[in-house]
Amino acid sequence: MDTILAGIQDALTVVNVAYIFAGVAIGIVVGAIPGLNAPMALAVAVPLTFYMSPLSAIAFLIAIAKGGAFGGAISAILLNTPGSPEATSTAFDGYPLAQRGKGLKALKMALYASFTGDTFSDLVLFTVAAPLAILALRMGPPELAGVFAFSLTIIAGLAGRSLLRGLIAALLGAFVACVGLDIETAQPRLTFGYANLIEGVPLIPMSIGLLALSEILIQIEAYTLGRNPPAKRISAFSKSIPAEDRRVSFKEYFECRRTLVRSALIGTSVGAVPGIGAIIAGFLGYGAAKRASRTPEEFGKGKLEGIAATEAANSAVNGANLIPLLSLGIPGSLSAAILIGAFLIHGVNPGPLIFKDHGQLVYGIFAAMFLANFANFIVGNIGLRLFALIVNVPKTVILPVVVVLCVAGAYSNGNTMFAVAVMMIFAVVGYFMRKLDYPFATFIIGFALGGTFEEAVRQTVVLFGRRPEALLSRPIFMAFVAMTVFVIARIAWRGWRDTQRRRAVPADGPQS
Repeated sequence: MDTILAGIQDALTVVNVAYIFAGVAIGIVVGAIPGLNAPMALAVAVPLTFYMSPLSAIAFLIAIAKGGAFGGAISAILLNTPGSPEATSTAFDGYPLAQRGKGLKALKMALYASFTGDTFSDLVLFTVAAPLAILALRMGPPELAGVFAFSLTIIAGLAGRSLLRGLIAALLGAFVACVGLDIETAQPRLTFGYANLIEGVPLIPMSIGLLALSEILIQIEAYTLGRNPPAKRISAFSKSIPAEDRRVSFKEYFECRRTLVRSALIGTSVGAVPGIGAIIAGFLGYGAAKRASRTPEEFGKGKLEGIAATEAANSAVNGANLIPLLSLGIPGSLSAAILIGAFLIHGVNPGPLIFKDHGQLVYGIFAAMFLANFANFIVGNIGLRLFALIVNVPKTVILPVVVVLCVAGAYSNGNTMFAVAVMMIFAVVGYFMRKLDYPFATFIIGFALGGTFEEAVRQTVVLFGRRPEALLSRPIFMAFVAMTVFVIARIAWRGWRDTQRRRAVPADGPQS
């Protein structure tokens, strides 16, 4: 209890509160601008945390992620263009409401639902993470290797439309993680004589290149070719709009209570499983609300319940993503993978031992997460008008600023041009991965897990290399092996089935 109270006290310092409010504001702004997203902001912001305390740094980054989860709804509602992919289904009902002059009501429902889902998820994280970490401490190298293999398979299969592409991306990420010193012999490996590579490929410049700079290249290409026509913005703040259309009454919020709880449960469950993500959570929450509604025909035509369902679900993913990260050391999402880099920068290794070695920090993070939810609620309510104006800032202004921030962020990682070169190389890699439909998120998570996975596998080989049959007597290991094989077989079968269906369509076409 003393550790919990000390962590809460640390989170409530003036400095940490200021960082949390600043992070939320940055996240909302970035999330509201189509083409930018929270993981991109996290990758660029991590170098800014070098001189912060560990708690301030993690709290600041988590606040950005939470703000970005709501920010995507702003452009989805006002422009019918989601600021982030997870807000796609928010536009289904948000934009029709805005067309009817109820844009501010839609924005406020999105904010309240985001707050509800986020808070629910954080409560689950607070309750579940420590017991899971205790369970993880009882696992040996074989069990950990099985967990990592299963997680990589899940991530590879669900992060993209192709299992093969997902596996290739994950394996390439794990391969890049092998660069540096061998974990057993300490001999240079895949460094090609470059001293800068002895410590491995730096995660932060690589993430900035893959996430931020590659997206900028895509945006520049689209702008140059004229693929981004300006969207028509709808005003939600006209004084002529009736007061009841500019706010969400308690009655309207209470009428959505079942939808909010259901979507929060869906988002939390989805977020706790590595690799599924907020996009799927949003669609699942929306679909579940539509099926449970007595008036499903009203969905897609401007129903507040549709906004509540999506935003509660995709926001609930935020806290749940940290369950596998803090208890097992497995990033549940792209944002969690970037947070690993922030933890390591500050000398903290996420995983089951974090509760023992850095318990006060962990509970400080939990307190900061709850505080970030209230900051999101306050900043969102006060700054809605400003954030709605930022949506229309021209790309010709935004893109150069983001490029400068990317270069500055990469350079600050060691104050060398080598980091900038790494960023540029992976920006090109990320550009082609996007073009060829390879999930770069899987690549980054594979990279983040690569070193730990290799260590667990090599320890397993040392312990059981001469008697592999002994592994058959370890039920947890065998269970994860069986689940990994099942997932691969299941996804491969679905891919084969879809391929057969696509081939059958042209053949049946002429006959009809």
